[in-house]
Amino acid sequence: MTIPNIILPLCVFLAVASALWPVPVGYTPGNDVLWIDQSVQITYAGAYQVSDSDTNQHPLTQWLKGFFLQNAGDHTNGTNNVISTAISRTKDTLFNKNIVPWKFHERNTDFEPAANGTKQTITSIVLQQNGTDAKDVLKPLDGDVDESYSLSVTSDGRVSITAPSSIGLAHGLTTFTQLFYKHSAGGVYTNLAPIQIYDKPKFQHRGLNMDVSRSYYPPADILRTIDALSYTKMNRLHIHATDSQSWPLEIPSLPELAGKGAYHASQTYTPADLQSIQQYGAARGVEVIIEIDMPGHTSSIWFSHPDLIAAFNQQPDWNTYAAEPPSGTLKLNSSAVTSFLDTLFADLLPRVSPYSNYFHTGGDEVNPNAYLLDDTVRSNSTSIIQPLMQSFVSANHARVRSAGLTPIVWEEMLLQWNLTLGSDVIVQTWQSDAAVALTVSQGHKALAGNYEYWYLDCGQGQWLNFGPYSAATYYPYADYCSPRKNWKLVYQYDPLQGVPGNASHLVLGGEVHIWSETTDPVNLDRQVWPRAAAAAEVLWSGAKDEVGRNRSLVDAAARLGVFRERLVAAGVGSEPVHMVFCTMNETNCVL
Repeated sequence: MTIPNIILPLCVFLAVASALWPVPVGYTPGNDVLWIDQSVQITYAGAYQVSDSDTNQHPLTQWLKGFFLQNAGDHTNGTNNVISTAISRTKDTLFNKNIVPWKFHERNTDFEPAANGTKQTITSIVLQQNGTDAKDVLKPLDGDVDESYSLSVTSDGRVSITAPSSIGLAHGLTTFTQLFYKHSAGGVYTNLAPIQIYDKPKFQHRGLNMDVSRSYYPPADILRTIDALSYTKMNRLHIHATDSQSWPLEIPSLPELAGKGAYHASQTYTPADLQSIQQYGAARGVEVIIEIDMPGHTSSIWFSHPDLIAAFNQQPDWNTYAAEPPSGTLKLNSSAVTSFLDTLFADLLPRVSPYSNYFHTGGDEVNPNAYLLDDTVRSNSTSIIQPLMQSFVSANHARVRSAGLTPIVWEEMLLQWNLTLGSDVIVQTWQSDAAVALTVSQGHKALAGNYEYWYLDCGQGQWLNFGPYSAATYYPYADYCSPRKNWKLVYQYDPLQGVPGNASHLVLGGEVHIWSETTDPVNLDRQVWPRAAAAAEVLWSGAKDEVGRNRSLVDAAARLGVFRERLVAAGVGSEPVHMVFCTMNETNCVL
């Protein structure tokens, strides 16, 4: 797809009027008013084809057989349908979850178009897919789907969205909803016609890593998070499913894992829960990636299988053996651990593979001291542990590949333990910009997410307690990654910092992280949003503008302020970007 010549880069002075998030590659608005109502017809134009011969299994086949998309609702029947879901969401957003934008105009001004008299309305919305979806369009490998789209709105009310993929069309519909506002007297309008937009993402992998082990989140919270991710055009939800503190994921062949390892019987995810989360994400262009962290961060296995875990809950010096209490790690040279993992992966991976092409095998923060208490190792020497770690990880990755999945690991497996990893393995970095550069310098694909910028749980203070003799040492009890990463800091992180140009293609994208030591369902939304949206624009649009400068915080604040209101209207408890005075008078709040 080529960029139409009529499209110009977004200008700062258009920020409040346009308020698109993330910012498109090219955008030309006008100033004519168009109205839209629920009778508008949305049609899919052109015969759809798939590139795989097994069309009966394609998730769009049932949708295309028997009816033509017109005023479509959510036509899903166990498989996922990106287009019909996007249309249903578009109508819901426009007519049920829209905003009156009074906050973004000076007080007591008449900013709305006339609501009476003759109105020019949107007469049609045509979705034109000019490419073929691969069989794996709902669970793509990074870069396998062309997510670009073009959007045109004429002054006489004709709308067309053109894209090479169903995912691109869904993105175009998402952008379309952000052009419209609710009128205080009723009705929905845009004052930006005619409109021309061309857009495509900078990075292939745009995700949130969500820890559901240290705190349990009901499936409804995860589904709401997926909706918000999709609205920012993020396309990955990485679920950190298990950790030292609890094992909430039910494994039917090992029922004792969650039965004894979850915090409570009510704090588990059934296979049906997992499937519904995966399907929900796939229909919205958000691939759900599951992580079982290991060999460290596995203490919760002890509650059901104590023979598999070394150095469990060593007190009072747990921090000699682990990053967090309770200490404990899977034994590295145990046939019982091998059998356990065979059973675990044989159960879980076939339930992951229909909805994702990835599986995360963890590997962070392994403390070698734990293996002093491992009766199959009895050493903390790297020279002894490293070959055992290599065998452990290689076996796990063989299991992952046998299920048709691509392995992901944390950076320590490559950069600390110097493991030999397959060329398919993706390395998730988190400790520094240098870790990204070092990973790609070794020819490996990397995900960025430096904790000094993209850890959303930072700055909440220590969750550990301190006795009377140590309290003064830790005063004022800041956590290890303080201060809090405000949206401006999140927004100015560049995943390519320090990466040479000839290796930038190996940076697939990145993830922003919400760990759950101090986050639970009560504060989830305000911990994640709108800061995750700031990361989403970096990953979609790039950290630099069209001339290579850092993107303007003034422009971003105005647009993000509007986007935050749209999140709230959609039921997401997002924090404000700034106070109402600043949204009404943006230039008065600039230093």
